[in-house]
Amino acid sequence: MAVRAQRPAARILLVDRSGGAPGGHVLLFRFTPDDRPPFWVTPGGAVDPGERFEQAARRELREEVGLDRDCGAQVAARLVEFVTVEDVPVIADERYFRVDVDTPAISVQGHTELERRVMREWRWFTPAEIAAHPEAIFPVDLTDLLAATDARHA
Repeated sequence: MAVRAQRPAARILLVDRSGGAPGGHVLLFRFTPDDRPPFWVTPGGAVDPGERFEQAARRELREEVGLDRDCGAQVAARLVEFVTVEDVPVIADERYFRVDVDTPAISVQGHTELERRVMREWRWFTPAEIAAHPEAIFPVDLTDLLAATDARHA
């Protein structure tokens, strides 16, 4: 069994409430790595050394979406094992933060070279679209996670 690297990560549930859809729309990025089928994930990424999860959430929101704001309190946590797009087996300590916005405009100007290579698409999904989407979406229980946090952000 391969040893997995520890990877603390901050992930953002970015929800657009302006469209009036029940549950809003959540932003997902489509990853297109060379070694596996495409998949969609929430914004976010690894915590830098010396950084707290809350700081990483704000930095990732700024870099990946172009919004510089406090992401509030953590709304969920989980441990998950996967292989990164850089082919590194990890066990990720993922902490989730929910940010509701009134506009779907985003900027990807802060993306890294790797992100520009593998994250070429993004879109806003309703919970129903997530449930019906043919490609993999992570976390796999995203609609449940959104529903569980909806009451706190209504």
